[in-house]
Amino acid sequence: MKPRFGLIRAKEFIMKDLYSFDVNIESAQLTYKTLVDAYHHIFSAIGVKYIDVLGDTGLMGGTLSHEFHYPADIGDDILLICAKCGSGKNKEVKMDDLVCQQCKSSDFHEHKGIEVGHTFMLGTRYSEPLKALYSGPEGKAPLVMGSYGLGLTRILAASLEILSLEDQLRWPALLAPYKCIIITPKEGSKESKLLGNLAVELYLSMQSLPTCQDNVILDDRSSLTIGKRLLEAKRSGYPFVIVVGKDAAASPSLIEVHNTMSNDCLKFTKSELLDYLGNNQKNYDILEKIHINL
Repeated sequence: MKPRFGLIRAKEFIMKDLYSFDVNIESAQLTYKTLVDAYHHIFSAIGVKYIDVLGDTGLMGGTLSHEFHYPADIGDDILLICAKCGSGKNKEVKMDDLVCQQCKSSDFHEHKGIEVGHTFMLGTRYSEPLKALYSGPEGKAPLVMGSYGLGLTRILAASLEILSLEDQLRWPALLAPYKCIIITPKEGSKESKLLGNLAVELYLSMQSLPTCQDNVILDDRSSLTIGKRLLEAKRSGYPFVIVVGKDAAASPSLIEVHNTMSNDCLKFTKSELLDYLGNNQKNYDILEKIHINL
């Protein structure tokens, strides 16, 4: 293990590891497909563009492997992607002829990628020598295994590497430590006197939304200007920066929402704001919706 690229390949990291054990190859293939589909759901929910390719089984062994990559110039892996259908393989996978297994095209483009997930159909590579057997009606047979891993800390680091600007972090909304920050008026300002506790009331309303609960920060450092706090919030990467400022003191009362991913600055009434945040956070509970029936 050679640490490099900051947090993308560190000496310490967190992984999600999972192993499956089935009684025959047909059942193992269904389990494998179920877990690969679950990984697709997870990466789609995160919202960072990813590529899934045929992988090299390497030291793990087995009969089949798929890799999930974030395309990035600093990536270690070289991916060959079919220009016609978008399927691909890691360049390490040896083939007699470079022909797409899906559409039979031979037109491929090279991309660099950061590997963030890997699945293996291990078969009986480990269960047979270790005598991990299943006793069934037809006697004993080695269990058919699969292995599945996600690089959790690497997903975080690679997402920031891909999305961020030189002077601004950009978190995927699903992974951000907090999704929203509310900036209050400056202490002693006209807006502060006119608006009273509007920012606190907005904070409590947002906390009552299932998609925002425990995901909102109230920046009440009212000794600082709104502009300074807005700059700091964008640098920190909050997906939604909400400003209770001069427009909130006007009629109608409008609240600024800065979407740091799209660079949009929108203005809403309080009720419109709550609807907007609900629609933009629809994937936050996606992990609860992934049901794996084995």
